[in-house]
Amino acid sequence: MSGSSEERALILAPRGRDAAVIEQVLARSGIDKAVCADAAEWVTCLRAGAGTAIVTEEALADADLAKLSRWLDAQAPWSDFPFIVLATRQAGPRTRNAAELLKRLGNVVLLERPINAETLTSAVLSSLRARRRQYQAREHLLERERAQDQLRLANEELEQRVAARTREVEAAHETLAFALDAAGMSSWDFDAVTGLQSRSPRFDAVFGFEGGERAWDRETFLSHVLDEDRGIAEEAFAGIIETGRLDLECRIRRADGAVRWIAMRGRVKRDEAGRPLRVAGILMDRTEQHVTEEALRQAQKMEAIGQLTGGVAHDFNNLLTVIVGGLDMMLRRPEQADRVKRLAEAAMGAARRGEQLTQQLLAFSRRQMLRPQTLNPNRLLLDFRPLAERAATGSVELIFDLDPALDPIRIDPAQFEAAVLNLIVNARDALEGSGAPARIAVMSRNVRLGTAAVADKGVPPGPYVMVSVTDTGSGIPADKLQRVFEPFFTTKEVGKGTGLGLSQVYGFTRSAKGFAQIESEPEKGTTVSLYFPRSTDPAGEEIGTGPVGAIPLRRAGEGETVLLVEDDEQVLGMAVESLEELSYRVIVTRNASEALEYLRGVERIDILFSDVVMPGGMNGSQLAVEARRIRPDIKILLTSGYVANLDDGQVIGEGELPVLNKPYRRDELARSLRSVLGGERA
Repeated sequence: MSGSSEERALILAPRGRDAAVIEQVLARSGIDKAVCADAAEWVTCLRAGAGTAIVTEEALADADLAKLSRWLDAQAPWSDFPFIVLATRQAGPRTRNAAELLKRLGNVVLLERPINAETLTSAVLSSLRARRRQYQAREHLLERERAQDQLRLANEELEQRVAARTREVEAAHETLAFALDAAGMSSWDFDAVTGLQSRSPRFDAVFGFEGGERAWDRETFLSHVLDEDRGIAEEAFAGIIETGRLDLECRIRRADGAVRWIAMRGRVKRDEAGRPLRVAGILMDRTEQHVTEEALRQAQKMEAIGQLTGGVAHDFNNLLTVIVGGLDMMLRRPEQADRVKRLAEAAMGAARRGEQLTQQLLAFSRRQMLRPQTLNPNRLLLDFRPLAERAATGSVELIFDLDPALDPIRIDPAQFEAAVLNLIVNARDALEGSGAPARIAVMSRNVRLGTAAVADKGVPPGPYVMVSVTDTGSGIPADKLQRVFEPFFTTKEVGKGTGLGLSQVYGFTRSAKGFAQIESEPEKGTTVSLYFPRSTDPAGEEIGTGPVGAIPLRRAGEGETVLLVEDDEQVLGMAVESLEELSYRVIVTRNASEALEYLRGVERIDILFSDVVMPGGMNGSQLAVEARRIRPDIKILLTSGYVANLDDGQVIGEGELPVLNKPYRRDELARSLRSVLGGERA
């Protein structure tokens, strides 16, 4: 790590050996640090530059923090200095003074002692990364200010030259045109007497036109402004004569449908009587700057990653409490069969909830297992209607408006049903207490989206299938609407939603090469629409997503041999025990290389049961291909709960590669083995 003062971690822990221990922990990770003897020295070091500060709660309570408060208040707009406060675990809530003090610091990570070295090091490195993003924001802002200063100076110099040396107008105009073009700006000029207008070529290019043959006036310009910004633009033009200036920033729609941010600056030149002669100025494409500013906002959001981590840790710790506590009590009194059964059922339920939370997180990150099929979504919606009606409850009118001529799409049926169910549950919750007629409508339609409709969606134009869920509920405020697809963001009351539902829907539609869109108006309702590209393949028979109840538990009866490939020792042990309990003969290997040695031998192998994600350079899908090359008739069953390269096009679970999701129970393993060995799809 750099030795710059802006990269160092300041330590304020004047009591006992805290400072020395913290310094040793940071030294082992190569983190630049400095120990401060007291609060005054600490503030002096902060002013000199630092990346983060580690301070004990008692040191803050004992110190005179007036200088620190002044330093916090004097921070630049880009700065939100990160503090790590080491607090003593407390039985109840903190005192009002202690809470106000933490609130005064602002950007605080609170770690309760005792703290292990790994946790402290991780927190310090995270704070330093956040501070570096702030430094990047500072550089972007300084660079923009320098560019603006340079432009202002260039314009001022140009005005002085025009006033002082009118004979060089032509040369000055060429210089200005070159400078504007180099700065990504275009010039425009309107003669108020003759009505003639002129502009530089870049002006037309910003709007997506070529050749300069297009005639421009106020109405033409306003026709390109987005409806949401038109009022601002009209007000800016209306005030030109009175103020003598034009200062406008708004969004326009180009000729090709793309939306861009533009800024117009202009001044009025008047005659001696004060009548306007001409209006001239510049036009800038500010889209990239807005993208940069949005990136800076996203960087600031990343500082809240602790909220996401904390949410996941909280949920999983609750589940692990049930599992670990139950197992502990079972081990203490294993002879109490009824009690052991009750505790085991509670632990199994908690584990299943953990599996569901994992699947929701994987769906948002586009890392879930996919089993895509080409099918008509109407069939899935109709089969799934009874479940939807139970989810909506009897007091809500649930309407299905499905296009009978709907095109086929290629999706994973289970993920599709989960997404629609999420939307219906959200709609039901929005109807509670809204006072409006309780109605939810599920609609499907064929649509064709042009370039403008998909300009900011990251998908190509063309034919799509839309499935939407509309409610007549309370709606979502505009300031929250743009955040609804973020993980752990929810508009529901505490305890009534995890904030993962819509993020799961978003991840699923992106995995299916489509997109999700939401429209809402307070007190009038919300519509969430899912768009999927039309499939050119014919729709096949849909495979249901419910449990397979008709297939009995199958045990090996003819000495079938399973070649097991699993690199995790605990999972390996569980799998061997399950397979042997089902009377299979098991050959144990821990990577693809070991498995290939057995496949090239002469020993009987009936089925290859392999994990997908493995070390050693060859994953389960690649091993399956090589196994078929060596033994064309071998049966294959893969298992995994995570696909690392899904964005690179690796989609397993289709064709001849059935997949058993982790975690799995013995009965699920038995059914999958029976299905594969019997020639059926798992």
